[in-house]
Amino acid sequence: MLDIAEPLHRWVEQGRDFAVATVVAVSGSAPRRPGAALAVDTEGTAVGSVSGGCVEGAVYELCRRALADGESVVERFGYSDADAFAVGLTCGGVIDILVTPVRADDPVRPVLAVAARGEAAALARVVAGPGDLVGRALAVRPDGTRYGGLGAHPELDRTVAAEAGAFLDAGRTGTVEIGAEGSRCGAPLTVLVESSVPPPRMIVFGAIDFAAALVRAGKFLGYRVTVCDARPVFATEARFPDADEVVVAWPHAYLERTDVDARTVLCVLTHDAKFDVPLLERALRLPVAYIGAMGSRRTHLDREARLRAAGVTRRELARLRSPIGLDLGARTPEETALSIAAEIVAARRGGTGVPLTGAHTPIHHDGTPLPHPIGAGIGTTS
Repeated sequence: MLDIAEPLHRWVEQGRDFAVATVVAVSGSAPRRPGAALAVDTEGTAVGSVSGGCVEGAVYELCRRALADGESVVERFGYSDADAFAVGLTCGGVIDILVTPVRADDPVRPVLAVAARGEAAALARVVAGPGDLVGRALAVRPDGTRYGGLGAHPELDRTVAAEAGAFLDAGRTGTVEIGAEGSRCGAPLTVLVESSVPPPRMIVFGAIDFAAALVRAGKFLGYRVTVCDARPVFATEARFPDADEVVVAWPHAYLERTDVDARTVLCVLTHDAKFDVPLLERALRLPVAYIGAMGSRRTHLDREARLRAAGVTRRELARLRSPIGLDLGARTPEETALSIAAEIVAARRGGTGVPLTGAHTPIHHDGTPLPHPIGAGIGTTS
């Protein structure tokens, strides 16, 4: 649900009631991950997506029904061998979807405002357990502020809040099993925890024409993009209107004072040793997601020798992706930006970068197995 917080918050401000369908678990090949959502308001307007199109119609009707009867339900959608064109995921996957109405007093509403502002919050909702608990929600902020509650047992709220806080710290969305009274024993509840965290950072070093194209690609992928260059004549907002921030500073000095984390990607496009070497010497020792450097293979060999001379270890050098990007035969700045963006996605998702045609690798690399439907008595829609 938090992936569409901005339009839902607008509905809240307009006083609209709505129902939300959220993917709570996925097995096999499916286009959307847990947390993906589709919402429908009382006027029949829809926002979001749960499947990329193949079950949207059926889920839309479930939302309309939830608005009418006020009941939360979980439905399974999967592939039908008998009729591949029936309602189902013809790609072969299986998804479980929680459909719940959101009324004026719902604790979900305040957390939508938080997520819409780009601030951190986690939303925990019961997706399996006693019928009167399914759909109930509790939200937490990093400072410990809570919204709502599950209403069954005080210890349950404390346990769920702690679990949600842990998911939020990691920036993860997923499910957790908890006992109905907050312990690890007793009748279990399955709780979906959605995390909404500020967008990850992309820092592009080198204010060149290729950087302008990469900034646009980074924004498209959802990154907060910074351009950094020591040359004020090139590092200007006029040259990089799509960047969130343009910084005039020596790259290594800026990297030392700015915040990075395990989701940050660093793209070094300067291909100038006086900038590259001190920057990469520091970057390769940081716990970031991706470090790539532009340049020819000859430039790479020279850069690698200089880094070794500066004390960078073989293991640290192994983290460097250079020359940057996948082999797409790119020529233009836009094509090069696409090859870099593709490598970043492959690194993030565990992809190989090989063509899918003729390959036997999974299309989606981060599916969660579903050995059985979530919750007792939940039917399968094929």
